Amino acid sequence: MFLKLGRIPLVVISSPEAAKHVLKTHDLDCCSRPILSGSAKLSYNGLDIAFAPYGEIWRQTRKLCVLELFSAKRVQSFQYIREEEVGSLLDSISASSETPVDLSEKICTFFASVIFRMSCGTAFRGSGLDTERLSEVIPEVESVLGNFCAGECIPYVGWIIDRLTGHHTKIEKVFRRLDSVFQWIIDDHINFQGSRRAKEDIIDVLLRLQREQVQIGETWLTKNHMKGVLFLAGTDTGAITVTWAMSELVRNPRVLKKAQDEIRNVAGKKARFVKEEEIGSLEYLRMVLKETLRLHPPGPLLVARETMSHFKINGFDIHPKTLIQINAWAIGRDPEYWNSPEEFIPERFANNASIDFKGQHFELLPFGAGRRVCPGIHLATTTMELLLANLLYCFDWKLPRGMKEEDMNMEEAAGQRLDVHKKIPLELVPVNYIM
Repeated sequence: MFLKLGRIPLVVISSPEAAKHVLKTHDLDCCSRPILSGSAKLSYNGLDIAFAPYGEIWRQTRKLCVLELFSAKRVQSFQYIREEEVGSLLDSISASSETPVDLSEKICTFFASVIFRMSCGTAFRGSGLDTERLSEVIPEVESVLGNFCAGECIPYVGWIIDRLTGHHTKIEKVFRRLDSVFQWIIDDHINFQGSRRAKEDIIDVLLRLQREQVQIGETWLTKNHMKGVLFLAGTDTGAITVTWAMSELVRNPRVLKKAQDEIRNVAGKKARFVKEEEIGSLEYLRMVLKETLRLHPPGPLLVARETMSHFKINGFDIHPKTLIQINAWAIGRDPEYWNSPEEFIPERFANNASIDFKGQHFELLPFGAGRRVCPGIHLATTTMELLLANLLYCFDWKLPRGMKEEDMNMEEAAGQRLDVHKKIPLELVPVNYIM
């Protein structure tokens, strides 16, 4: 579908075949990012790897992140953090046994805590960044990133609309809040560097690389580069996915029981919780996660690409400086590829075990593909699988106040954001199974 957003040409890709053209055949022709006011400001003028335009700085930043921050070895080194935070969450839920809990809020807090400890090496609670301060920034950032500036779409007069709506003022306000969080984290590490534990967190790694005078483009690694890398570390996508997974499981008792039986058979009755090394044996759990990402990709539209040269898709001309949006939500529900696409059926992946979400199968694209595929897939899936396995292992789950499965509200929250939350927070009643 071709659209004109004012002066911005935009092509929406909604089929696996067309997505393959963009993400594989012509990946190099359209692997850049548009320079938009919101993303440019919040990424420190393209010093991150999600929103930076394609070029030498992006390539070197991505290489640094893949080798130093998201390698299998680095992800493994954070195992103790994930397991400790899972334990804290399970204790919190266990204390509320037989009473409804806001599972959406608890899952979001868990992911925020894991990301914070991986980045900072200290616990989120009592760190100096209270929960409200950080949790308020995240949705504001998402709102800015999900918006176009009128001045970018409408020549000559768009700036007047932006002034009247306060768009640029909002961007500056959000940037200052985000920057203060990042600066606090970096300063805390510099001030207490001598007392750090032996295990490096993300900031430790970046400060070490700065001391080693690692070069990014034509400059040394700077604090703004570090902040750009921290900008990548989001908490929303993992929390959204696990929340949707729990929602679908409670609506489908057969699937819920099958997943719980598998987990409890693998972990055994006497275990306090499921450990990471046991996750590899949970084949049905991985099917549940795949099915959740198919039906509820956290980013229904992948981050927009910008074309750098002319090419064709299915005979249509795509010109330079055209925005390309991949509609992962529509692709995951394409009836030509998926039987009963609106139903939650994890077993569909038993017959299609080769289909994965790592960018090689264009009918399932929650993390993108090609050069701009998400570099943190392994970290994200490891954390999501561990949390979901333990929620299902340690508790049986009931709907509150006599609700039935068909009464659950599964609406998506509308709004100008890159991700899609469940509109109504998920409230469930936990019944202790192990604890």
